[in-house]
Amino acid sequence: MTPSATIIAAAASTEIVTDGEGRRLLVRKLSALDRLRLFKAAGPVLAQNQPWLGMALIACSVAAIDDVPMPQPANELQIEGMIGRLGDAGLAAVAHALQHSVEPVSEMLTSAGN
Repeated sequence: MTPSATIIAAAASTEIVTDGEGRRLLVRKLSALDRLRLFKAAGPVLAQNQPWLGMALIACSVAAIDDVPMPQPANELQIEGMIGRLGDAGLAAVAHALQHSVEPVSEMLTSAGN
């Protein structure tokens, strides 16, 4: 895939949503590599905890908050920090956006073997 095609594909897999607090959240569909890195960051115990992993997948799908880029969390503490930053309003908005995407969060969990 050419660099231009990669950029276009990435842009097509994002969506901007506004949460209940009025924040603009850039939501992107996680790639297989993103999910693999999330499982590594979660560790072997939390990667088997579906409720925790579901929230983590939602939080890690946020690429920017109010146009400020958010790096992909690399460990449990960073994942929890992102969840804390998003709060209930942010998580709800992102979950709603992901439910209407090509691959819902439940399918992401299933494809990961969890």
